Amino acid sequence: MAADDKSANPLKRVDLDGHDLPPSPAPSSPRNGRRRYALATELVYTEGKDQYGASSTPIYQSATFKQSSASGGQQEYDYTRSGNPTRTHLERHLAKIMNANRALAVSSGMGALDVISRLLRPGDEVITGDDLYGGTHRLLTYLATNQQIVVHHVDTTDVNAVKERLSEKTTMVLLETPTNPLIKIVDVPSIARLAHEINERALVVVDNTMLSPMLFNPLDVGADIVYESGTKYLSGHHDIMAGVIACNDAAIADKLYFTINSTGCGLSPNDSFLLMRGVKTLAIRMEKQQSNAQAIAEFLESHGFKVRYPGLKSHPQYDLHWATARGAGAVLSFETGDAVLSQRIVEAARLWTISVSFGCVNSLISMPCQMSHASIDAKTRRERQMPEDIIRLCVGIEDVDDLIEDLSRALVQAGAVTVSLDGFQAVEPVQTQ
Repeated sequence: MAADDKSANPLKRVDLDGHDLPPSPAPSSPRNGRRRYALATELVYTEGKDQYGASSTPIYQSATFKQSSASGGQQEYDYTRSGNPTRTHLERHLAKIMNANRALAVSSGMGALDVISRLLRPGDEVITGDDLYGGTHRLLTYLATNQQIVVHHVDTTDVNAVKERLSEKTTMVLLETPTNPLIKIVDVPSIARLAHEINERALVVVDNTMLSPMLFNPLDVGADIVYESGTKYLSGHHDIMAGVIACNDAAIADKLYFTINSTGCGLSPNDSFLLMRGVKTLAIRMEKQQSNAQAIAEFLESHGFKVRYPGLKSHPQYDLHWATARGAGAVLSFETGDAVLSQRIVEAARLWTISVSFGCVNSLISMPCQMSHASIDAKTRRERQMPEDIIRLCVGIEDVDDLIEDLSRALVQAGAVTVSLDGFQAVEPVQTQ
């Protein structure tokens, strides 16, 4: 089998259009030299070379491909683990919308981070945040415990705190913004600049899942690698698992592809097809989800709850967020002051499904400390000032009045608010501890 031969030089072959395999960005924008298409157009617009002219790229479900000679390796594809036409089409399209020279699709968001972490060697130092997705924290803890990777958790919203940890030993700076679930904002451009000044070999890696390429492009502001859980906004329907990695440096891309080809974690043809389909509606979904999230955040704040959402001017890093991002996203969190009360609210909701994850067309509600971040022990959560009562709302595309009414009813039923004599809408907060 010739698939393993690719590891020596993953880019030794090109497709019929002269594009490197794995893919370079798809053809984009008018060819007459005028301005680039708007992102909402780029998300939908794609060129294909299907022999039958299919407007939707076919699913090439084949695991293997016929070769023209006994020596093999003469065709564009030989084994789906190493490359597949459906995945190639998706990756070229993703590279285009992520402003990258190269994009790679794998089996999950955590799979994407795992591939990136293979760039690390024993003794390497990683600087990362003190408010991370639980799965990210779990993987970093494993690397520190079993692979001799030195991990420094700092408040990445404080540029000086990051600067104090940066050194020539820093191999990677791993950032999330907004953070999950405290919705803190990180100054990616400043941290990237500092990291590269102190150690030009340090890689700045950004998890962009919370905002998606619709709202933020970390590669444009100094990041070396960006990754996302395609399970979230890129797909939008929670019917697949997927991860996406994007970068501009060809040498880094080669190393990432080597791991993907060696471990076999590339995204399957069927899931590549579904992710491609989901990406096309990202703009319209995000527009509605953000609009809903803004209204819900304002509703909660107007009734006395501490709300964490960068769309509110009360957010302490409101200006910083809007200096680089094109939107506030659709994930917010709020506090009640009592974990038991928060649990009653979550369990009283009807339209809001109790579930982890976010980015789906339907709205979700959860208590991170008991669900998505439960892998972070209670002591560490306390040290990082993660409130046990915090409720995370992942806003979907439903009618916003229905969502607010259901949330209002849940708040009343749980005893978090009381209803005045003037009617259901006039709710006032119960005093919390």
